[in-house]
Amino acid sequence: MKMDVLLRSTAAAATALALMGCASSSGTIGGAPGLEVVEGNSLPEPTVADLSANERAYRVGPFDVLNVDVFGSEELSKKEIQVDASGRITFPLIGTLEVAGKTPGEVGDLMAERFRGRFIKDPQVTVNLKEIFSQTVTISGEVKRAGVYPIVGKMTLMTAIASAEGWTEFSKKGEVVVLRTVEGQDYAALYDVRAIEKGQYKDPEIFASDVVIVGNSNSRRIFRDFLAATPLLAPIIILLDRNR
Repeated sequence: MKMDVLLRSTAAAATALALMGCASSSGTIGGAPGLEVVEGNSLPEPTVADLSANERAYRVGPFDVLNVDVFGSEELSKKEIQVDASGRITFPLIGTLEVAGKTPGEVGDLMAERFRGRFIKDPQVTVNLKEIFSQTVTISGEVKRAGVYPIVGKMTLMTAIASAEGWTEFSKKGEVVVLRTVEGQDYAALYDVRAIEKGQYKDPEIFASDVVIVGNSNSRRIFRDFLAATPLLAPIIILLDRNR
């Protein structure tokens, strides 16, 4: 796949320009036209439409499993409910509710409102997450346990790698790539975790649907023109042109 390249780091841009050498006259990096140097040193954050989720509080999504307890009612407690593909649940007495995009607490409030006055005078409903299927990150490459992991609250690149049980003996900390789609546009970011560990730049936040690739042939292929310049003093972000 050919790539239009967009450098989104001032420090990284300087590194890239040094690497370009004679290639700068042709305006190409790795055979890709359209180099544009801009300010900024992080991937753009997904929008609500990208995630159907808040940055911090967990938002219920399709196929998540909820535990529901209605105080004072054994028949309506200890219920395990799975959200359907359209983001809805069905519960005894109150029927179908739209829950996608709400926090578990908001789902409980919505259920209590449905119960109030009609079935229970002063309902107290507790909703907790049992299983998470809708907000996940994929972690692959040289980690001990590659796979798909849930995101609850705030996750950073370092904690994502820790979730996959950390590095292997073949891990290359200077070649960690994060793939992200924002408003239909694909981005890839190259991070040097050694620089993050030294405090040279911030540990970036990881969002639902991100893909983290730890030091393997995929990351090397995407960033082949930049990997010689390590450690990176700032992330390098490129814009992938999926239409080419």
